[in-house]
Amino acid sequence: MRETVIRTDDGTVAMINVLDVEPERQQELAEVLSEGAEKHIRHRPGCVSVNILCSNDGKRLIYFAQWRSKAHIKATMSDPDCQIYRDKAAELARPDAHAYSVFAVHHPEPDTLG
Repeated sequence: MRETVIRTDDGTVAMINVLDVEPERQQELAEVLSEGAEKHIRHRPGCVSVNILCSNDGKRLIYFAQWRSKAHIKATMSDPDCQIYRDKAAELARPDAHAYSVFAVHHPEPDTLG
């Protein structure tokens, strides 16, 4: 099983896009972004993972993608096949995307997992 792993020392760049969406459109937005990730994004050079999280109140969606470098993100965003899904998402929601580096990761002690 492949998993998304978040580390402070692996050199990856996280692209996090928080999209504000009307609750009745959240499912459609998730499907559009998931289709784009499946058909194009995950096959792009430098892609480590794509994760789509839907808020329980239906008002937000978080698109969390990990990349090997900012250059890989830039190249992907200039790909016309990928732009189609970005534009579809922008029609459904208000995006706010930024690149991030991991500063810290904290885990509970094993005996508190419980």
